[in-house]
Amino acid sequence: MLSSKGFDLWADNYDRTVHLSDQDDSYPFAGYKQVLGRIYETIRAGEGRRVMDIGFGTAVLTARLYADGYTITGIDFSEKMIAIASEKMPAAVLIRHDFSNGLPASLDGQQFDSIVCTYAIHHLTDEAKIRFLTDLQRHLAPGGKILLGDVAFSTRQALEACKARSGPNWDDDEIYLVADELSAAFPELVFEQISHCAGFICIPAKK
Repeated sequence: MLSSKGFDLWADNYDRTVHLSDQDDSYPFAGYKQVLGRIYETIRAGEGRRVMDIGFGTAVLTARLYADGYTITGIDFSEKMIAIASEKMPAAVLIRHDFSNGLPASLDGQQFDSIVCTYAIHHLTDEAKIRFLTDLQRHLAPGGKILLGDVAFSTRQALEACKARSGPNWDDDEIYLVADELSAAFPELVFEQISHCAGFICIPAKK
């Protein structure tokens, strides 16, 4: 995993790197635009206006929601990414924080209608993902949803097939989402495969 300084250095070229991978239908960003579009449509279909974006990067998704009038709170550990996002969303609450340490204390007691995490949660171990997502559920307003977009698969077998297809390009340092394994902890989870390597996961608030 890149450090915050590594992401600072990547920030200016991040969007281009993602675009080229998506355009070529290649791992790891094949389906990226479709994933973000799916999340955007899900948020727009709901009634709530409070969005938290975890690992927002250059704010490709949240800047669009911000322009639509949504209230945006974001967490990212890259100072340069935050600077880029701040230019797009001057009134958003953007917090510099490493979410691998959980949520910042300043968010205690706050609730959101949508909590978004795209192409970031793969930095957590499987056990840490469950702990973190369980904590996020406590920050959902009634009827709220956690929306994940990332390199993700329905089964471990599908992940291994993609790994074989990707060959030396596969990043063994990343720990990707496997829906049927995650669903043991979150039985209401809904998964959609978007491309050969990208998936969308929705976890609703507890009833």
